[in-house]
Amino acid sequence: MPSPSPSTRPPEAPWLAGLRAARANLVPGLLVQAFMIGTVLAYFYTPSTREIFDTLADWKSRWGYAYSSVTAILAGAVVPELLRIFLFQKGRPNRKNLGNFLFAAAFWGYSGIQVDFFYRMQAVWFGSGAEFTTVLKKVLVDQFVYCPVIAAPMSVMLYDWRATGFRLASLPGFFTREFYLRSILPTLFANWGVWIPIVTALYSLPSLLQIPLFSLALSLWVILFAWMSDQRISRNARAS
Repeated sequence: MPSPSPSTRPPEAPWLAGLRAARANLVPGLLVQAFMIGTVLAYFYTPSTREIFDTLADWKSRWGYAYSSVTAILAGAVVPELLRIFLFQKGRPNRKNLGNFLFAAAFWGYSGIQVDFFYRMQAVWFGSGAEFTTVLKKVLVDQFVYCPVIAAPMSVMLYDWRATGFRLASLPGFFTREFYLRSILPTLFANWGVWIPIVTALYSLPSLLQIPLFSLALSLWVILFAWMSDQRISRNARAS
């Protein structure tokens, strides 16, 4: 019996799509997670690193939301686009790279401020200590409330809207149950695989260090998220 055509195949289960994306980035994901955990251990057990951490905390304290926005732009727009140019385009930038950068800079610059505000609210709600129950509450609210309700829908909708050329006619399709299950839920599964260990490490650190080290992990997630977005758009184009 011939295999069904792309247009007649049943849609891939959301968790399978998310697991496939996470598996494709398993090695870099584990490396970043190991780095974040190692950073936390260094902070608590290696006094010689305290000067570096104190400097980062001082920058964050001095510049506030501006620091969060600029570092998110560097991590979410500059680094991924440079990697794209040098690894996949043989060092030859083109006009599309500029468009990618401008969109990513606007999106992640705002997201850096949003995450900073959310982290501050978490400290108000649950405290700024590193006790097990405090960290657990922050991780649960972060990954199972903030991400499903705000962060993941906003990211997927805006990246997919960009893929349509920002056509207003495409907007209603993003606010449906089917779109959430088909496009947002896979992103959540990949997000949980990468970020649960990372935010656990982040929330174990003092508040002023959480955003600086969040930015280091953000570059990986932007690369993973962009890959998922490209794959999803390609599948939709083949099915149409």
